[in-house]
Amino acid sequence: MPPKPNKTHATTASVDAFIDKQPKEEVRDDCRTLMKLMHELTGVEPYMYGPSIVGYGTYHYTYASGHSGSAPLAAFSPRNPELVIYAMGGLFEQEPKLMEKLGKYKATKGCLYVKRLADIDLKVLKTLLKKSITLVRKTYPQK
Repeated sequence: MPPKPNKTHATTASVDAFIDKQPKEEVRDDCRTLMKLMHELTGVEPYMYGPSIVGYGTYHYTYASGHSGSAPLAAFSPRNPELVIYAMGGLFEQEPKLMEKLGKYKATKGCLYVKRLADIDLKVLKTLLKKSITLVRKTYPQK
């Protein structure tokens, strides 16, 4: 049976319009801070990845299972009640010392959940995102 295609894809929707429609000013401000940071780290303009993820750059992957697709190199989403910042799966477990310095958050394998950016150290977040981008590029080198 062939692998299922990804449900989420890059779209042409406006990132600015998506951010502007966030109900809380604090969330809009945090999104703009993340946009600036991710633009600085990737050097590319943002795009909407599905209806609610702001992505930067793209990489292509193929898993051992044969499943393949594309995903943003760096991304975030203003979900309710938290911001979700996406990173290379496993990165947070590999960086316990950095995670101790980050501040108030929850994390899963590839997602960092923060209520507001004021709760975390943005320098530590920047370091984590740099490491994530480097790890993605090393793991899935582009031809």
